[in-house]
Amino acid sequence: MESTLLAHHLGLAGLVFAIGLVGVLIRRNLLVTYMCLELMLAAAMLALVAFSRHNGTMDGQALVFFIITVAAAEVAVGLALIVALQRRGGAVSSDR
Repeated sequence: MESTLLAHHLGLAGLVFAIGLVGVLIRRNLLVTYMCLELMLAAAMLALVAFSRHNGTMDGQALVFFIITVAAAEVAVGLALIVALQRRGGAVSSDR
């Protein structure tokens, strides 16, 4: 029973990561690309929590709190850069 839950959680994490990866590879808008990168980060955190629950330790869950903290700082800096680029040049595209 426990291994099927791990497989379900890892399958969901893999699906979310794949959606984020496809979004990063296909889309050209920097804001959408940035959101897809955050989606990939969330999938990695889901996998960490799933492994942590499976092993019965709190190590993965504690690591997720540090990742969330760093991701919040990353979001602030990344969105500030995207807004500055948008104000300077109009459209925000990774082609330019």
